Formats: sequence, C-alpha cells, structure tokens
Amino acid sequence: MDENILIVEDDDAIRSSIKDFLTESDYKTLSVPNAEEAFEIIKSGTIQIVITDIKLPGKNGLQLTSQIKQNYDIDVIVMTGYSENYSYEEAITKGASDLVFKPFRFEELLLRLKRVLKERRLTKERNRILSKLENLAITDGLTKLYNLRHFYNLLEVEIDRCRRYGHSLALLLLDIDNFKIYNDTYGHLEGDKVLVKIGQIIRSCLRTMDSAYRYGGEEFTVILPETTAQEANNVANRIRLAVELENFFPKDGNAATVTISIGVTEYHNKESLSEFIKRADQAMYISKEKGRNTISSLFAENS
Repeated sequence: MDENILIVEDDDAIRSSIKDFLTESDYKTLSVPNAEEAFEIIKSGTIQIVITDIKLPGKNGLQLTSQIKQNYDIDVIVMTGYSENYSYEEAITKGASDLVFKPFRFEELLLRLKRVLKERRLTKERNRILSKLENLAITDGLTKLYNLRHFYNLLEVEIDRCRRYGHSLALLLLDIDNFKIYNDTYGHLEGDKVLVKIGQIIRSCLRTMDSAYRYGGEEFTVILPETTAQEANNVANRIRLAVELENFFPKDGNAATVTISIGVTEYHNKESLSEFIKRADQAMYISKEKGRNTISSLFAENS
C-alpha cells in the first residue's frame, strides 16, 4: 500500500498488536505512545492516516485530531474504550473520519481503514477532476493562455487593487500583423502553430505576477500589475523583438516570420474597465497605422 499509517496509542501491547496486524496486511505503519511524538512524525509530511486512541498522556486524541485537521491533509480514525463518554458525533465534529469502540476485532479496524482510504482516494480524484474542469473553464484550448472571460475577471481584481492601494497598472494589447495573409498562404493549421508559439513567447517574457490572455482570434492581451507605462513599453519591446526573431517553417523547409503590433496604456484614476481596454485597443491600432511591428502608448486625456 502507498499510504503511511501512524498509530498513536499509549498501551504498549495494544499499539504493538495493531502495528503488527496492519504491517502483516501490507500497510506501512509507524507507532508512538503520545500526541507530542505523533506531531514530530506528522511534520515530516509522510503520513496519510492516523489511528489514535482518545485517552493519551498529555494532549488527548480528540485534541490531536482537531489540530491535525486544522493543519494537514490527513484522515484520522479515533479509538476509545469509553463508549459512554464519547460519541460518534463528537469525534466527527473534531474532524475524525471514523470512530471505533474498544474492544474491537482487528478485522473490523481493517474494514474501517479500507473504507477511509477508499473515500480519501475518491475525494482526491474528484478534486483533481474539478481542478481540471476549473482550469479548462479559464484557459484557451489552443494557446493554453488564459481566456477572455478570465481576463475580464482578473482585470477587475487588478483595477480594484489599483484603486485601493494606489499601485500602477499597465495593459498590453497585441495583434499579429497580416495574420489573414499567413493563414491564406499556409493554411489554418500552420496559423495555429504561430498562435501557440506566440503564446509561449509572451509567457516567457513575463514576471510571475503578470498574466497573459488570448483576447480573440490573433489578438493577445497582458495584464502588468504594479507597472508603469514606461516599464510596460520595455516588456512590450521584449515580446515584439522575440516574435520578430522567431522563424516558422510552414512549407518545404522555407522559413517564414511574423510580427506583432502592440498597444500600451496605463490605468488612470477611476476610469471604467471598458475605457481602460478601449485605450489599449486604440494604441494598438495606432501601431498598425504606423506600419506594424511597432509599439504605441496612449494615455488618458486628463492624465
């Protein structure tokens, strides 16, 4: 079995018996007599299941359970020989996955353990699937950059931070020059390869705090938190140059190149999200009018 199980029991005979039985059942087990020693092992990050008696010297098993559940992704099975003093509801409230009353047959404990492990694996698989679905919901399928919906959500958050703390905030809008001609010449599959590669180039030019998005078609956008327009121009030029220097081989080994036009702007005062984006779009079209493969900055009129 892949899971590591920690037994916390102050009775030496019971502790050894449980450990031996679970070891014979092909589980990796460790055992300690109290909560303090248990936490020293738990801190190592190697334990997935804890089986603990409630009555322990020092911190009791329910206190141990509560502390484990507050700090670790570990399931806990609680044991007790005092059925009149402790209830299943109390143990579950503290975070236990199950409660076993002593005396019990080892086979019963093994069944309880297998049930907890099965539920643990199902939960992890469900969480993995949900995480994948959430990622698909905010990611462009082709470029693997964030999609337009996520762009609007994140930009609202960054604008709110900008207003609240007075941080600078810059926005880039990028468009591939003459992309229709490239698609018509080489086909949409080759055009898709360009989109993917440019997405990778953009991402490689950014800091961890920056984020890149496929805005639509052959357009991309980049949110640059805590960045002035001048600093954003430097980022834009890195991206522009990297794209210009990239060679594509869509046909017969002959190299082809593409360029991008970029608009740069900085958030001003309490303007709306749509005004901010519109200005970046206008700056990008200025770059187109200037001959493409260039960068243009545009600022709010009252800045």
